[in-house]
Amino acid sequence: MLPLPFRSVLAAAVLATPLLAADPPPVGMAVPGSGPTQPAKPVAERAARFLALANASYQALYRVNQEAQWLAATDVSPAHDAAAESAGKAYAAFNGNPFLIREARELLTLQAQLDPVTLKQLNQILLNAAEGPMTNPTLVAARIEAETKQASTLNGFEFKLRGQPITPNDINRILATSKDLTERRAVWEASKETGPALRPGLVKLRDLRNGVARELGHADYFGLQVANYGLTTDEMVKLQDEFLRELRPLFLQLHTWAKHELAKRYGQPVPKRIPAHWIADRWAQEWPGLVQAASIDDRFKGRAPEWITRTAEDFYVGMGFPRLPETFWAKSDLFPVPAGDKRKKNTHASCWHMDLENDIRSLMSVLPNSEWFYTAHHELGHGYYFIAYTRPEVPPLLRTGANPGFHEGIGELISLASGQAPYLKQVGVLPADFQPDATAFLLDDALARSIPFMFFASGTMTHWEADIYARNLPPDQWNARWWKYVRDYQGIEPPAERGEEWCDAATKTHINDNPAYYYSYAVATVLKFQFHDYIARRILHQPPQACNYANNKEIGTWLRTMLQKGGTEDWRKVLRDATGEDLSTRAMKEYFKPLMAWLEKENAGRQIGWE
Repeated sequence: MLPLPFRSVLAAAVLATPLLAADPPPVGMAVPGSGPTQPAKPVAERAARFLALANASYQALYRVNQEAQWLAATDVSPAHDAAAESAGKAYAAFNGNPFLIREARELLTLQAQLDPVTLKQLNQILLNAAEGPMTNPTLVAARIEAETKQASTLNGFEFKLRGQPITPNDINRILATSKDLTERRAVWEASKETGPALRPGLVKLRDLRNGVARELGHADYFGLQVANYGLTTDEMVKLQDEFLRELRPLFLQLHTWAKHELAKRYGQPVPKRIPAHWIADRWAQEWPGLVQAASIDDRFKGRAPEWITRTAEDFYVGMGFPRLPETFWAKSDLFPVPAGDKRKKNTHASCWHMDLENDIRSLMSVLPNSEWFYTAHHELGHGYYFIAYTRPEVPPLLRTGANPGFHEGIGELISLASGQAPYLKQVGVLPADFQPDATAFLLDDALARSIPFMFFASGTMTHWEADIYARNLPPDQWNARWWKYVRDYQGIEPPAERGEEWCDAATKTHINDNPAYYYSYAVATVLKFQFHDYIARRILHQPPQACNYANNKEIGTWLRTMLQKGGTEDWRKVLRDATGEDLSTRAMKEYFKPLMAWLEKENAGRQIGWE
């Protein structure tokens, strides 16, 4: 598909968005030249007319913008970047239209006469507007231009190792397999080369993002993002700190076990903190590959990447969900760019609701291994969430998760379920007579997908982004502060000091293109264990550490009941209705309780932690 030319994008925007052509008066007021003045209509009818227009226009512009952003992400080029920027400006011009802002605010002053779903939509209009308020179009245009440039730098960056190009998949492969610390350090350092290239744009974007958030009264950009939860910055940071306080005893035991295991692997003395290049993940956010007894990558040899994606779809179909639309398979970008192809694409897995209707796509680079097996199940979880709430009862403005963490939580839930030994046997990844080492699988689950991740997400990422947005941390302190948090929260240190010429935080995709959001992944991790605990104990009546969702229609019904609500209800109510409890790490601690007892025995006599 060719990119949408500049004029075509703007033409589509104007045709789809009557609100952009003028600043109409509130519903119920007289329009000059339209005849005698009519009495103001009842508030509910006024709101209904306003929201009908707002939803239709929002959905049309959303589609135009998504198409342009999709092209920019899947085929990085100046033409696609220009189209994405143009579409972004048109989308912002609608969402931030002063009429929308004024009318939503006026209606909210009359909220006693409006129903909850109407109020939800009005508040969502204001949250959308705060991302690009056209009360200051110059500022919004500058932000969109800077966002587009940053995305192009990120998506088009060519990593090099000793002067030769190296792909992100190659970086991950070497860090997962090499036992040569010299090679590992070189690859790890190569993975950080994006930082200096992205740093200037991020400095500029910090100020622009804060500027647009303040236009509608938010303290800063971090505060705007956490408003999606109905929380303040301090409340969100406090929530993340509470997660870490409750999980810290388990994390310290895992850290102690892991550094002894790694020191043995590399023939080195046991360190206090783990050197970053010892971990098979560029940010040490997950610690995979430490438990050989749980490694199943060899079980995927000879499997086609297409088998992984189709198996993930079958998982949902078996629970009673429909097959994905054929357009998903025709329009998605699921596999790595072939060798020799000059096209560049974003390598971070994602799933897109292109039109808030039936056009669902995924961007992945699937390879036949366990990581991509779990990831494919995760990404399709987003797709089936889209499908569940795409119905007339959920207006387009509310076709979203109950909160941002819910969307990730559903993906993570299915990722967790896809790694359970009974399911892996059923789909033929493991032989029917395979006897898993229960402790090894639990240990791998904790290290590779759960506990260290919390200390990266709730600790390093949340606190660093709160510092730069809410506390205006000067850019000449950014890298030092990043590594302070990595050391303090994750117990990790760089192989050598990293000065301010680097910007290692910026090497994380989300810092650039999904800012002040990463706490949502921590919330999602907590949610996945709450959902999984309910399913295992209340529906399957199986142990949470070894259960099988496959072909269980009752699970599908339970999930659909929760997912189909979209953003029409408060997320706390949705969670309580589904599980009977509030947001809590209880289920996560229960899940890993057998592992905690094993770790305490393994670590007997060792110094726990790094202090």
